[in-house]
Amino acid sequence: MALIKSISGIRGTIGGDTGNNLTPVDIVKFTAAFGSIIIGNKKEGIASSRSLIATHKIVIGRDGRISGPMVRDLVASTLTAMGIDVIDLGLSTTPTVEIAVKEEKADGGIILTASHNPKEWNALKLLNSDGEFISAEIGAKVLEKAAMEDFIFSNVDHLGTITSDDTYLQKHIDAVAKYPLVNKNAIASQQFRIVVDGINSTGATYVPALLKALGVKHITVMNEEVNGKFAHNPEPLPQHLSELSREVVKHNAHLGIAVDPDVDRLCFVCEDGSLFGEEYTLVAIADYVLSKRNGNTVSNMSSTRALKDITVRHGGEYFPSAVGEVNVVKKMKEVNAVIGGEGNGGIIVPDFHYGRDALIGIGLFLSHLANHMLGAKSLRGLYPDYFISKNKVELNNSIDVKAIFEKIKKKYKRHPINTDDGLKIEFDNDWVHLRTSNTEPIIRIYAESDFETKANHIATRIMQDIGEFM
Repeated sequence: MALIKSISGIRGTIGGDTGNNLTPVDIVKFTAAFGSIIIGNKKEGIASSRSLIATHKIVIGRDGRISGPMVRDLVASTLTAMGIDVIDLGLSTTPTVEIAVKEEKADGGIILTASHNPKEWNALKLLNSDGEFISAEIGAKVLEKAAMEDFIFSNVDHLGTITSDDTYLQKHIDAVAKYPLVNKNAIASQQFRIVVDGINSTGATYVPALLKALGVKHITVMNEEVNGKFAHNPEPLPQHLSELSREVVKHNAHLGIAVDPDVDRLCFVCEDGSLFGEEYTLVAIADYVLSKRNGNTVSNMSSTRALKDITVRHGGEYFPSAVGEVNVVKKMKEVNAVIGGEGNGGIIVPDFHYGRDALIGIGLFLSHLANHMLGAKSLRGLYPDYFISKNKVELNNSIDVKAIFEKIKKKYKRHPINTDDGLKIEFDNDWVHLRTSNTEPIIRIYAESDFETKANHIATRIMQDIGEFM
């Protein structure tokens, strides 16, 4: 199957042979490597006395995956075996763990989730003491230590402890409800009827709890049993949201909300069952934030140019980043952005916390919707109509991606090309971005144009090129 090591963590399929899947051996090895980075050792010039080891603390939490309890036990036991104290949030979300790391003044965090991947996958998402994803440099050290098995475990007198803490669901929700730009009164006054697709993970718990805190009384939850047996492919893409669309119409709801299993991606369904568009989640929320605060915005270079249009309209400046949350956050800090994220429905509100967070996204979107007193369909009509064709090509270990990209780069050398993250080729007002995924063994091909047929044609042409060069 697959084991992928990237800035998005250590991700793989459960079972199979070690080194090629996320087996118990691999889980222990990568956890121990990360733990050793947290502790430090004499080789790196960092003290590692027993008294100091006992003060180290890592927060962990998991989504609703079938393999979650098994992975949690392995991770927690490995960390305590290294003398690290563990705060276990249990069933949680990625942004909740990020918040908890800072609140607990922990040395780092590990989120046990493969995000949008199917049920057979799981992953270790690694956080620094700021509750943000570790840098590429630290990630490289983790991989090196894991490969060399360069770690030492504590003796029996200096083992770490495990403390369970189930308070962070409420803490997270309270923080969203108290955020200055979230207008609870306006949301409650609209008496919204909302359908939520909980995709059999923690969104089924967290999203309804948030909606109730914001004054929403009419909530229908689909796929609400948190059992990890995802009712459909868990990535919140149009082809996976047909049931949600039907339920929105059936219940005469104002809005449908879909999140991924770890609740860091967000998209909406309009009152007529049409899709608001995951690319436009960030656009709409940025429009609302920029109407209240002047500033700049950031999204990755695979995201719609509509964010740039909205930013310029509000007098700000837009900046692109490489794909990956850690890259978006780095750019946001560099340009002092007031809002940013990714076109996959990832919202980052920097003065809330530097991480993709569907819950703060819901609070801001509902505030925007309530203030305009428009339906979601009418709100979507306020924004530019661009179309992104999202495609992928499966890879195997024998394919030389760099060589393929070089041939494509040579073929389109007369067009502007950006190589900061794969290849992004500009065609007048259109573009195509191709890059290897951080989370799956694939090449992603995204193309955007003002017409859907043009976007699909551009993507198809590039996919044909890839097939030819393979």
